[in-house]
Amino acid sequence: MTDISETLSNLLSENRHFFPPVELAINANAKIESYQEADEDRLRFWAKQARRLQWASNWTQVLDWTDAPFARWFVDGKLNVAVNCVDRHVTAGNGDRVAYHWEGETGETRTITYADLLREVSKTANALLELGIGEGDRVAIYLPMIPEAVFALLACARIGAVTSVIFGGFSSEALRSRIIDASAKLVITSDGQYRRGKALPLKDAVDEAVEQTPSIEHVLVVRRTGGEVAWNARDLWWHDVVERQSTVHTAKAFDAEHPLFILYTSGTTGTPKGILHTTGGYLVQAAYTHHAVFDLKPETDVYWCTADIGWVTGHTYVVYGPLANGATSVLYEGTPDTPHRGRWWEIVEKYRVSLFYTAPTAIRACMKWGDEHPDRFDLSSLRILGSVGEPINPEAWMWYREVIGHDRCPIVDTWWQTETGAIMISPLPGVTTCKPGSAMRPLPGIGAAILDEQGKRVGRGHGGYLVLTEPWPSMLRGIWGDEERFRNGYWSRFPGKYFAGDGAKWDDEGAIWLLGRVDDVMNISGHRISTTEVEHALVSHPAVAEAAVVSSSDPLTGQAIVAFVILRSGFEDGDDMATMLRAHVVHEIGPIAKPRQIMVVPELPKTRSGKIMRRLLRDIAENRAIGDVTTLADPTIMNMIAQGLASGMPED
Repeated sequence: MTDISETLSNLLSENRHFFPPVELAINANAKIESYQEADEDRLRFWAKQARRLQWASNWTQVLDWTDAPFARWFVDGKLNVAVNCVDRHVTAGNGDRVAYHWEGETGETRTITYADLLREVSKTANALLELGIGEGDRVAIYLPMIPEAVFALLACARIGAVTSVIFGGFSSEALRSRIIDASAKLVITSDGQYRRGKALPLKDAVDEAVEQTPSIEHVLVVRRTGGEVAWNARDLWWHDVVERQSTVHTAKAFDAEHPLFILYTSGTTGTPKGILHTTGGYLVQAAYTHHAVFDLKPETDVYWCTADIGWVTGHTYVVYGPLANGATSVLYEGTPDTPHRGRWWEIVEKYRVSLFYTAPTAIRACMKWGDEHPDRFDLSSLRILGSVGEPINPEAWMWYREVIGHDRCPIVDTWWQTETGAIMISPLPGVTTCKPGSAMRPLPGIGAAILDEQGKRVGRGHGGYLVLTEPWPSMLRGIWGDEERFRNGYWSRFPGKYFAGDGAKWDDEGAIWLLGRVDDVMNISGHRISTTEVEHALVSHPAVAEAAVVSSSDPLTGQAIVAFVILRSGFEDGDDMATMLRAHVVHEIGPIAKPRQIMVVPELPKTRSGKIMRRLLRDIAENRAIGDVTTLADPTIMNMIAQGLASGMPED
């Protein structure tokens, strides 16, 4: 069988280069010297970044790695996350600075200054204490993107409670399993949420879940939609409990290794996998990477990360990182196409957003809708664009740069995971010469390598398994309640190195190309082909806005390639579209990568955070019953795809 490193070395080549704008390079937060500084003394480099925060007591040791893979960063240091994210900015005289411009889907707005945030977080902390929540207790948060979600996160950090945010699109069963795994004492939710112009229930799922979760003592409910909800003895209205509290709360400092949050990985089946992050190291890397990768100037920039707080991107780059740096951010409740397909760009114009961070799937959706939507709005305030969530194909990268960034804005294509806690591989906007579709190189202070099957490092022009070779501050501290699963899941494949399942390639110039999950490598007639490579080939065709590729069992070849594509505006499906696209893949990669089947679909199954749920596409490709669709932004899309399956079959 072909070695995976040989397979992953065959990614399409990319030779375009984009240099940092001169003015940005001159004034950038992160300079080229950062790499040398970190290479010379990695721990001293991280100690320097830690001093950007406010510590109640200093650490005695930067890193204790004697019990690997369980790290202790900033040993004996004490701090409070909420104080670093809120109080210290008010104390420094920046209480009038806007922390969040909140934009509701229905048109409501709220402007929340850092002084406002301090009052609201203090009230919420006092309310939690009244409800019996204390240091180390777990609190489940099941909310839409409303300011109370931020208040709840910071209030828990303020009193030392551990949060478990459950994405508002998850089912009651998913909520129940996560509450049980964490033994949460409190659920914070809302009566409902707005989605695509409709008021949808949310508390109903909580009611169903907590019937079987004896650890829950109270359910605290935010009134969002005003819809009727069932009421139980354990239920309390947010406005009744929180609003009457004192606006003053004195925070205490916690050990740097005190648990901060548990976040269950998306797409979990069976027993939930709760990724545990702690306080000091996590906040150090969240703050540093936000400062360096986005070149944040808190006095002038307006920053917007479109992620939901139910995902790690929402934790690190909507809440903790931006607030630790005193940023002004946009917080948006709705979708990019409600009430119209220019909604995001309307918000960029309204708030003069300068730093914008979103997912490749969302970028490709905007490509599909057409340039006329962003072209209606003034996007001249933008100066840096970011990409997160999965590898971005070069065509989407170029569209993002040309149509949204007007050829002015560097793109920081970032790689990281729930487990890593913060960005690990990314361009630095004032330093890096970028190539469309590449995350380029590890950030200063990060050790990474690409290994072959035998665990040996591969060189330029070769691919294999992406590993992290050194502990990093924001690394996961384990899987909640399952030490063995942590060891076996991340540290056993390559002893002493972290491996979470992603493939990557060095190109001939030393840039890193992320290839997605290695379990998405298909075995076609004995040849191993990356799904990412086929997707890139499809999207390089001018008719295709987005593509998702999966494998299907085949009696002749073992596995066959099945592709689902969305066409760009101005192109229509026809008898020859699938044939033309299959021929294009052959031209770009070779006959072995020719899809058996190409389906033109109106949409791909995506979560509300923009991730494509390929397991559902595999169900269709294998003609299986379709699995759980409750986390999809539009669950009905699966029926539309399934009904059109036969139309994409080739005749040859």
